[in-house]
Amino acid sequence: MDHHLIQLFFLIFSGAAVVASIALFGRQPLLVAYILLGAVMGPHGLGWVTDVDLIAEIASIGIIFLLFLLGLDMQPQALARVLKQVTHLTLISSLLFAGVGYGVGYAFGFSPTENLIIGASMMFSSTIIGIKLLPTTVLHHKHSGELMVGMLLMQDFLAIFVLLMLISASSGDVSVSRFGISLVALPLLIGGAVLMVRYILQPLFARFDRIGEYVFLLAIGWCLGVAELFEYAGLSREIGAFIAGISIATSPIAAYIALNLKPLRDFFLILFFFSLGGGFDLSLIPHIAIPAIVLGTLMLVLKPVIYHALLRKQSESQALAWDIGFRLGQNSEFSLLIAYVAFNSTLIGNNASHLIQAAAIITFLISSYIVVFNFSNPIAVNDKLRRD
Repeated sequence: MDHHLIQLFFLIFSGAAVVASIALFGRQPLLVAYILLGAVMGPHGLGWVTDVDLIAEIASIGIIFLLFLLGLDMQPQALARVLKQVTHLTLISSLLFAGVGYGVGYAFGFSPTENLIIGASMMFSSTIIGIKLLPTTVLHHKHSGELMVGMLLMQDFLAIFVLLMLISASSGDVSVSRFGISLVALPLLIGGAVLMVRYILQPLFARFDRIGEYVFLLAIGWCLGVAELFEYAGLSREIGAFIAGISIATSPIAAYIALNLKPLRDFFLILFFFSLGGGFDLSLIPHIAIPAIVLGTLMLVLKPVIYHALLRKQSESQALAWDIGFRLGQNSEFSLLIAYVAFNSTLIGNNASHLIQAAAIITFLISSYIVVFNFSNPIAVNDKLRRD
């Protein structure tokens, strides 16, 4: 098994190094390269990697770290202020996108449950692409950066809510009692996490902050411990990881933890996106090509227009409204995660799962090109647009 696992890692990471280089020259987001690599190497492609389930199980840790780091970057006070500005905007836009997704699914003959999940997966924009293509000065010091982060974070909350509903589903039925218990447990767990950080973690960090290995270990232990506690309480590990991150965001050592955990997060995220691609059945492309193109095109056109209209109603400038609209003009990595969870829960079939994934990949590719060639970003071809 050890030999087998080493071979898997060799194929995945050596192959990822090659396709990532090609993707960067083509100004493409790396996650698309990892998905395509998984599709080519996976059991439905060349068949070099057949144990996709093992990779997916290991890779799920990457999503936990992703949400933990997202929480680490959020100061609770700033979070509350920004969310007040963008909550109604995010909810309205999400409902509109969900309606479009439902309508496309209905038009192409998918079941009502599948249409609901297709619609839900359309509500979100990519946190990874949005943040990666946003200059650091804009991200941390400008109003547009605050708005984008707030909207993406609000979408993350909605995505976690959707995932919670899917995780609580059994054979297509949502357990209302379990969901109610989870909602009651949530504030209690948040309060307990805050107290733990204040009276245990922060004193430990303050006393041993010079021992980098210990700080790293304590941060990982806290992240995974809270994630497991939330899972035990009927919530999800992803929610627990996000709360674990927010609970120590005010600590002076939060920035150091975030910096040191990013390589670990990226390691597991490569595996996660590879596993998604590995589960993509290339033989289904003829069956989902037309609905995927229709759905992807509608999202690429409607998302910038709807975000622009809503931001203009909020008295934002024309330039800022279009800038944010195009930067958020794609589907989300949460769309892929929703498809993965819903399919594993037998809530949707193979075709619906692949439709969501294909539409997301289409929007990733085209939206990235639009932003790279027209707006300031760290990997712009034009020197005038390149901003780190």
